[in-house]
Amino acid sequence: MRFNFLFRIIGALLYGFIGYELAIAFQGSAELTTASAPIIGGATLGGALLGFILSPWLVTAPARAARNGLRNIPMGDLLAGSIGLIIGLLISALLAFPISRLPPPFGPILPFVTMLIFGYLGATALVMRQREFFKFFGIKPPGLEGSEGEEEAEPRAKAPILLLDTSVIIDGRIADIAKTGFLLGQLQVPRFVLQELQYIADSSDALRRNRGRRGLEILDRLQNNPDIDIVFVDDDPKDVKQVDDKLIRLGLDKDAAVVTNDYNLNRVAQLQGVKILNINELANAVKAVYLPGEEIPIKIIQEGKEANQGVGYLEDGTMVVIENGRPYINQEVLVHVTKILQTNAGRLIFAVPGTEG
Repeated sequence: MRFNFLFRIIGALLYGFIGYELAIAFQGSAELTTASAPIIGGATLGGALLGFILSPWLVTAPARAARNGLRNIPMGDLLAGSIGLIIGLLISALLAFPISRLPPPFGPILPFVTMLIFGYLGATALVMRQREFFKFFGIKPPGLEGSEGEEEAEPRAKAPILLLDTSVIIDGRIADIAKTGFLLGQLQVPRFVLQELQYIADSSDALRRNRGRRGLEILDRLQNNPDIDIVFVDDDPKDVKQVDDKLIRLGLDKDAAVVTNDYNLNRVAQLQGVKILNINELANAVKAVYLPGEEIPIKIIQEGKEANQGVGYLEDGTMVVIENGRPYINQEVLVHVTKILQTNAGRLIFAVPGTEG
């Protein structure tokens, strides 16, 4: 803030001088007379006042925007661009004298145009070819990993990016899966997903509030695990509004996979060519496989929909429907598998008590 006042003073002096020069040009003379003094003084004061008022927008805001932009530029690009700009300006300086000898209006204008063109081309060329440029002089490119084996290391496939959906964070199983090391890649949580979690955690509905808080706790677990690579990214596509659409757009832009257990997001993303890692599909895939005729020990805990049926559940949550199992409710029995049915909701096993097998 202390620089704002300084910029205002500089702007007031600059615009005051411009106002003074314009008044002199209008009067045709710098001589102060009774008639010209009010005009020159008024123009000078008016210019100074205008500069004092407009300086934050004309100087401070562009300076702040330039500073913020420079923070996001990699050091290698900044150094290469600066070197390229200097080389381009030197070339334009060498060409300036012969070009200035051209007849008007080309002579006075073309040197300036040449400076702009060669400055831009020099900076752009060096930024695009910085690796070759630094390597030619035997310098390690700033901010680029690797040393002598860069050429061989560069073609290697980098770790995939996995974008986490709100539903999979709230679900919670992602923390246990990531802990096992099966998720090879960097987990990324966009800020808009984090904001949606915070919105759910602040809900007036107790169930939604608990779900949102559980999601935030899961993120905390992931972040505190040193073996898990998780980052929060600020990427936020502005041309789409819905969270699912934003995730799909980021998946396309980053060539990333979206981790979710949302069926609708799964289908829409696949139609648009985005890779999906569905936690529910993974859970179904790792369930124990049983074949007709095998025996399973299971506790029958409730009645089934049909007459005389009993229902039990395996440790992985798979439902087992036991024909003629009603008499064995609240008992653990050995059952024989008769049929396995795969549905969208998961695997369903039909069986009969062992005495009937």
